[in-house]
Formats: sequence, C-alpha cells, structure tokens
Amino acid sequence: MCTYTTIAAPVSGSAKGPGGQWFHVTDATVYFDHPVHAMDEHTLNIDLSDPSRGPGQRVALELTAASARELLAAIAAALDAAPDELTA
Repeated sequence: MCTYTTIAAPVSGSAKGPGGQWFHVTDATVYFDHPVHAMDEHTLNIDLSDPSRGPGQRVALELTAASARELLAAIAAALDAAPDELTA
C-alpha cells in the first residue's frame, strides 16, 4: 500500500552528485513508497536537489524503515553532541 504522502522541506547545504561534483542543495523531498533501485518492497526515499539547475542536480536515497530510523537517531546524536553555539 502506498501512502502518497510527500514532505518537502527547504534545506541549505551541499551534496556530491553525478560525476563526483559538489553542488548546492536547496530542497529535500521525503516520502515512503516503492523504491526505484533498492531491493525492498517499500523504502523511505529522500531526494536532495537544486531544482533551479535541472533534474540532474539531485542525490537520492532509498532506505529501509529500520535504516531510516537509525539515520534519524545518528543525526540527532551528532547534533546533540555539538556545542549549542555551533548549531544555532
């Protein structure tokens, strides 16, 4: 069953994309659906992109639900370990 729930969020950062080139990312799109490449029935899919530079300027992740939760916990732990003045 697909939820068709898609969450978009503005982001500011960089990603290493096609050809090993770094590019600025401005948008994150997150949804739980059928993957394109991963060998699972459903995955949490995350696209980081800069739409102003065309569809090729994106990095895509397809993570199992368990992996996505592990990543979420790792991100929270890394941010919590940094001094407040660096993450404000």
